[in-house]
Amino acid sequence: MSSRTENTVAGVDGAKGEWVIARFDGVRVDWTVEHDPELVLAATASCRTVGVDMPLSMPTSGYRASEVEAKRFLGPARSSIFHTPVHAALEATSYADACAISREITGKAISKQTWYLMPAIRSWRASSFDADRVVEVHPECSFRLMTPDVTFASKKSGRGAGQRMAALSRWIDPRNLADGLADLPSGPALDDALDAAAAAWSAWRFSRSEHRSFGTADSSDRIVA
Repeated sequence: MSSRTENTVAGVDGAKGEWVIARFDGVRVDWTVEHDPELVLAATASCRTVGVDMPLSMPTSGYRASEVEAKRFLGPARSSIFHTPVHAALEATSYADACAISREITGKAISKQTWYLMPAIRSWRASSFDADRVVEVHPECSFRLMTPDVTFASKKSGRGAGQRMAALSRWIDPRNLADGLADLPSGPALDDALDAAAAAWSAWRFSRSEHRSFGTADSSDRIVA
């Protein structure tokens, strides 16, 4: 018999060099923090699905279809998605090298923001994650599917944080949401924790085949929401 808890999923978001995990059992959310992907996988081993806000696949050329579709869906908020660099750029040892590799293959350099994501991308690709259980998510897509009638402000603003907490409160008891955030370790910022909870919402939907996929239906180029 599987050791996974049937009704438990998790969402994972990067938080200043660590990873904040939101576990959801259908009733409440609890947050914890781990230091690397292998520890995240160990901490979520009993979860049916784990949604991770980090590229889990890389293109060999051009852009991933999943990101193109997700950007189109987000409209004015499309800039929240950074295009994943081509796989060959993983070998780069500097931003200049990564840009040169990307230009040679795609004709375009990568952004500085994308370069800063490279260590995290490498760490997940080097981990032992199961692509059938660990899925890539993008929290901004999750929030907009959660509450399509809301025009979200920046997640760094008070209004944006309030909008996202209100959206999450549609499926999490607001008291649990507040208590869970109050017990959160001091490292993650508020938006990290809320993004992890949104990723858990998409993981919950994926575990019940109620999700929306951007890109392919399988894990080769897919963002789940």
